[in-house]
Amino acid sequence: MSATSTRRRGWLMAIRPPTLSVGAAPVAVGTAIAAVSGGFDALPALLALVGALLLQIASNIANDVYDFRKGADTEDRLGPPRAASSGLLSESELMVGLAAVLAAALACGLALTALAGWPILAIGLAGMVSAVAYTGGPYPLGYHGLGDVFVFAFFGLAAVVGTTFAQTGTWEPLALALGAALGCFGAGVLTVNNIRDLDGDRLVGKRTLAVRMGRHAARGYYAALMGAPFAIVLAAVAGGGLPLWSLVVCLTAPRAWSLVRTVASTREGAALNGALAGTAKLQAIFSALLVASLL
Repeated sequence: MSATSTRRRGWLMAIRPPTLSVGAAPVAVGTAIAAVSGGFDALPALLALVGALLLQIASNIANDVYDFRKGADTEDRLGPPRAASSGLLSESELMVGLAAVLAAALACGLALTALAGWPILAIGLAGMVSAVAYTGGPYPLGYHGLGDVFVFAFFGLAAVVGTTFAQTGTWEPLALALGAALGCFGAGVLTVNNIRDLDGDRLVGKRTLAVRMGRHAARGYYAALMGAPFAIVLAAVAGGGLPLWSLVVCLTAPRAWSLVRTVASTREGAALNGALAGTAKLQAIFSALLVASLL
């Protein structure tokens, strides 16, 4: 394999394209809410999408390099290979890449702030700090059981509410509710990851929420996260916040139930990789149906 091919493979490992739907889906939902509120604006919507994807990429690169530095990526790792631990990219290369992505995210955030005001800058800066602090810094969130809070807040609430606000200039209650729904899916993706890595994380002192709860309770927590988005949509339809058409998301309930059963019954950590990808895919399909019902 040529040096160029090796580096390309390393960057794909670090960026993790299959995870990017977790950042894109909330922006799509937030834009749909703006559209039905009469405030759709293509430029802020595009900037919000690019910014969310950049924050997701920054978080992924930071995880790659900081987990490697902390010794969390051992040869017994059960998840997909990482760029640093595989030797495809050096720590310095990853740090330069991280800085470049964060600079691009800041530029995107400043442009969006010029259009929508200072609340967007506050959300963006908090998201940038948290993306790095998830595994880096003096108090890495993921190592102290706070990773779920970060994902729920920024790839759920902030992404949906912020996207809607950037286009309408108003804080929409529906955006808050659906932000919580998508945040549950995002936290679900992280939970499968942490259940899979539970034994290894415990050995290296990475006290994720799954490590703190234990495997059995973490599986129950995942089931609750998978059920909550459906409950939120049902409540919003019943309360008149969503049209009856939004019940179309219930078509994904069998898929959610299948994932819950898989996570509950799978004993081998590596076998959960499929459930992790399936959870991200479930969020994408759920979000697409929700957007379609709104529009």
